[in-house]
Amino acid sequence: MIGTAPRYLYLARHGEASRDESELTDAGRRQAELLGARLRDTPLSAVHHGPLPRAEQTARLVAGQLDEIPVQSSELAGDYLPHVPERDKLPAEFADSLLDRLAPFPAEERRPDLARRALARFTGPVDGDEPRHELVVTHNFLIAWLVRDALDAPPWRWMGLNHGNASLTVIRYSPDRPAALLLTNDMSHLTPELRWTGFPPELRA
Repeated sequence: MIGTAPRYLYLARHGEASRDESELTDAGRRQAELLGARLRDTPLSAVHHGPLPRAEQTARLVAGQLDEIPVQSSELAGDYLPHVPERDKLPAEFADSLLDRLAPFPAEERRPDLARRALARFTGPVDGDEPRHELVVTHNFLIAWLVRDALDAPPWRWMGLNHGNASLTVIRYSPDRPAALLLTNDMSHLTPELRWTGFPPELRA
């Protein structure tokens, strides 16, 4: 049964992490604080985050800028491969390069089960009369997976979608229309020197 009120899903990649990914850098902490300031007037009902330190620290710094919003850890918002395609499902001209990119990831990081559950938990309209606004602080792969789903693109198409540290993506799920990508990889809340971290150097604008 389709819900009766819209859901606004706010997706943010964690702030810049240290080389060993055990904590945020000074720049990453500032990115998180600026993201929180941007969301201060947004009627969020919850902040969800993945279990890794860089996501949790980002979420708590964001929540520190908000008014007593619950902060919840979820394995569904973790860092994992959401989908590994079969070769015959890929365009022939891209198949080798895409599969080569995924090859180094061990089996335990390939979690299509979590990806399916993330779609069920975080997407679609909601029951009731009031719109729901939720923030998920997560990682590049899951944001790409959810954007791909909102656009009804093939499952493999999450690959090649990049998001900077502490960038903001917003998807609206209405009961009477397709999902709408309202904002993607937006960094306007960050100062120029804090933008585009998390991207390969050749993709930084």
